[in-house]
Amino acid sequence: MLVAVAFDTQTIVIAVALLVLAALLVALLARAAVARRAPKPPEELPAPKPEQRVEPPPPRTEVKPPPERVAREQRARTELERAQDALAEAEAQAKADAAAQAEVERRRREVSDAQRKLEYERRKIAEAEERARREAEDAALARAEVAARAAEEARLAAERATQEEARRKLAQKEAGRTLADGLAKTRGGFMARVNAMVGAAKELDEATLSELEEILFSADVGVRTATALLESVRERLKRRELSDASRVKAALREEIERILSLGVAPGESGHGGLPELPPGSPPPQVVMVVGVNGTGKTTTIGKLAARLKESGRSVILGAGDTFRAAAGEQLDVWADRAHVPMVRGKDGSDPGAVLFDAVSRAKTEGAQVVLCDTAGRLHTKANLMDELKRLRRVLEKAQPGAPHEVLLVVDATTGQNAIAQARQFHEALGVSGFVLAKLDGTAKGGVIIGICGELKIPVRYVGVGEKLADLKPFDPHEFVEALFS
Repeated sequence: MLVAVAFDTQTIVIAVALLVLAALLVALLARAAVARRAPKPPEELPAPKPEQRVEPPPPRTEVKPPPERVAREQRARTELERAQDALAEAEAQAKADAAAQAEVERRRREVSDAQRKLEYERRKIAEAEERARREAEDAALARAEVAARAAEEARLAAERATQEEARRKLAQKEAGRTLADGLAKTRGGFMARVNAMVGAAKELDEATLSELEEILFSADVGVRTATALLESVRERLKRRELSDASRVKAALREEIERILSLGVAPGESGHGGLPELPPGSPPPQVVMVVGVNGTGKTTTIGKLAARLKESGRSVILGAGDTFRAAAGEQLDVWADRAHVPMVRGKDGSDPGAVLFDAVSRAKTEGAQVVLCDTAGRLHTKANLMDELKRLRRVLEKAQPGAPHEVLLVVDATTGQNAIAQARQFHEALGVSGFVLAKLDGTAKGGVIIGICGELKIPVRYVGVGEKLADLKPFDPHEFVEALFS
């Protein structure tokens, strides 16, 4: 019996202990679960949203009501007060005298009328104030708009001034060299020898003329032109127009300017720049640019395109030099610099087809000038010159009357060889003008006198440097001034 009781007590103790352990375990598990569910604090607080600043409404414009309206309202208030006083007096009398009741009613009507009149005047004052406020606000808004427009115009004017200053600085940077700078080497050769002769000669005798003859024949002006200049001096000497050696320089100056002017009065020569289309000829004006290898044709075309574009004429370039691998890329670079479009074919393709497409595009787009590049040709190779003749015929098919100008680019550094080139190209193509490039790099600038003297071909441009502005329209008087300065 005792054993059984002891066994039951032990069982109860064990059961209680197990229940306590189970309760503790449940409590620990619940705490862990709650900890897992609890949100973790953020590592960083979120950036506060920018506070939106609420602009306070603009203050209402304070206006004063019209003085006449205020006076009328004041009179209406005074009348109301009088009517109220009269009503009070009438009511006091009515208490003492029943017959005075009619007077009270009349006074009450007067008070009512006075009140309506006062309310009417107050409404009118409020309307006048609102109308005046609106007018003042409209006037303030108009003034603000005028000030805003003035500020915007001032800003635009400042921007234009800044742009003009930038363009001026760019133009100054790209101004290039003067013609006098480009003729420095020629002036230091030919003219230096003439000046030395004039300074050393005491009298104009046969020895002085022989020295002058040697100077002229070595000046790259060509045999014919040198002979013509010398004969002119001799003729003046015979007419006793040259009293001493110092007059020789002035005589040469006059004769050279006469030769360069091609018989036109100084200052009126048709040399410089690209001439306009003949009357009645429809655009575009087609310019065919030719010359031997290395004379600077492509560079001249790029500079000429930039000059024409700057003058307001629309230009398209035709990459007709498909023979030289780098010619298309070089012309493409110049097209980008001048901001003009270019028509180009594949290397080795038919140059005639490329130039035909260039003229056709110019006609479609309404371009005014087409500058046609061509492959360099040795003037001594008949088959190469025949190819240029074919290109000329292609251009004539593309545009009747084309090419309107055949520009020959010659290298001034080649001296008298440039005269031979000009003669061959002129016989084959009928050159209508030429460009003397690289004038700044040689002392042989006198070749320009020889070309004008022998072939009577107008000089359109001279190149005196690498910049865009270094391609300058030719002016005979300016050239002579720069040569003899």
